[in-house]
Amino acid sequence: MNRPIVVFDLDGTLVDTAPDLLDSLNHSLLAGGAAMADANGIRQFVGHGARVMIARAYAAQKRMLEPGEHDRLFNLFLDHYGGNIPGQSQPYPGVPAALTRLAVAGYRLAVCTNKTEGFSKRLLEGLGLAGQFSAICGSDTFAFRKPDPRHLVETIAKAGGDAGQAVMVGDSQTDIDTAKAAGIPVVAVDFGYTDRHVREFGPSRIISHFDELTVEMCENLLQAAQA
Repeated sequence: MNRPIVVFDLDGTLVDTAPDLLDSLNHSLLAGGAAMADANGIRQFVGHGARVMIARAYAAQKRMLEPGEHDRLFNLFLDHYGGNIPGQSQPYPGVPAALTRLAVAGYRLAVCTNKTEGFSKRLLEGLGLAGQFSAICGSDTFAFRKPDPRHLVETIAKAGGDAGQAVMVGDSQTDIDTAKAAGIPVVAVDFGYTDRHVREFGPSRIISHFDELTVEMCENLLQAAQA
């Protein structure tokens, strides 16, 4: 039997990147003459990448954003963010131990994120976590991205895994909808980047700390999915 696999979202799930995303977003907003976002507001903007983050910030301020200006601010964001990786970003409590626990139990590990692949790899390398993953797939790895279920399914394949032996871990409706569309059980963390509680999106399980992501939980989810 193929080794089971756990696939993780990145921002708001494995790593608290909010301080750096906020800094880069505000760098762009200021360049566009818009008001800065605050630490609480960042949660409603994250989830589909920097371009969408900027658009959501402008929409929240009821400001028009012309396509050319959107491109300019997006490039400013990327330059600022890329120049500061890993910055203030840190793994959430319990993440390194959870990854080791699953790997020792024979699980493959992978990342499926709407952050670009290059930034994702640089971030995880900077935090000393990249070596744990069989694949790190971002918004530009394939011709599609979450919530398209193919992003998750192809990440699993790239990691050498089997979608029939997979569990997803994420923090948002995007992650939960992606996993459901792929027919894969999904564990939601309740401390990530969403302005609505993850229970509203119907994940298979909810955890509040990575200590709760046990091998037994993953095994139970896989068994239930195959029943």
